[in-house]
Amino acid sequence: MSAPGAPRPPRPAPPRVLTVAGSDSGGGAGIQADLKTMLALGVHGMSVLTAVTAQNSLGVHGAWELPAEAVRAQFRAVVDDIGVQAVKTGMLSSAATAATVADLLAGLDPRVPVVVDPVAVSKHGNALLLGEAVEVVRSRLLPRATVATPNLDEVALLTGVRVADEEGMRAAARAMLGHGSRWVLVKGGHLPGARHRAEAADLLSDGREEHWYRAPRYANPHTHGTGCTLASALASYLVLGHDVPAAVGLAKEYVRGAIEAGFPLGAGVGPVDHGWRERGRAH
Repeated sequence: MSAPGAPRPPRPAPPRVLTVAGSDSGGGAGIQADLKTMLALGVHGMSVLTAVTAQNSLGVHGAWELPAEAVRAQFRAVVDDIGVQAVKTGMLSSAATAATVADLLAGLDPRVPVVVDPVAVSKHGNALLLGEAVEVVRSRLLPRATVATPNLDEVALLTGVRVADEEGMRAAARAMLGHGSRWVLVKGGHLPGARHRAEAADLLSDGREEHWYRAPRYANPHTHGTGCTLASALASYLVLGHDVPAAVGLAKEYVRGAIEAGFPLGAGVGPVDHGWRERGRAH
């Protein structure tokens, strides 16, 4: 026991997760959502900004990509001093940025899990993955992914597979796995007629086993940031020691609560509530 008045020994640092993504000035998605999620789940979040967006509840009003040297410098500053135990990627925008990030990830210990959220279109329909960047993500980033987390629009962009039903999600998973990721989580929230269904279904597969995750669909329209939040939660649970199927289940449960508690903000689509668990405890 320490003597009275003696300084306490510093506690060990929590697990460290790095997000490589764009900034959302409205705070609902992107780097801001990632760091809020990581804090809520008990890991230390660090960031590499790839782009700055002028964004609010109504949409993306402007986007400015950071130069490759700025992306590289941020990554090296974090990795070379602090170290990372898991990585999540989000908005990469251009081929140059995607290639820079792929090169940086290739230099990490292969045991470091990487969650690739191949962000292509914002919640409001704004394109966030441009031109040749699609091929770079497909050929150079996905082979480094422990888990890729595409929605159905992103599956179509990356593979050409268009999904109309749950059986089609299996074909989508096979096509995505063909580009090299170890696991793929195909998010089924955009299935035709999905809004009228009582539940949403996602499929996790590594080509040998598959896991279906089903959750109630909430009428709450305030869902900005769900994809970023899910990928960040997944990276956090992986670094906390869970295997991929368990980490997906825990991440889905966290996002379920965040969607249920999503709140209005501004004149458009509000964000999910990253602090829903703490607010629940407070009451």
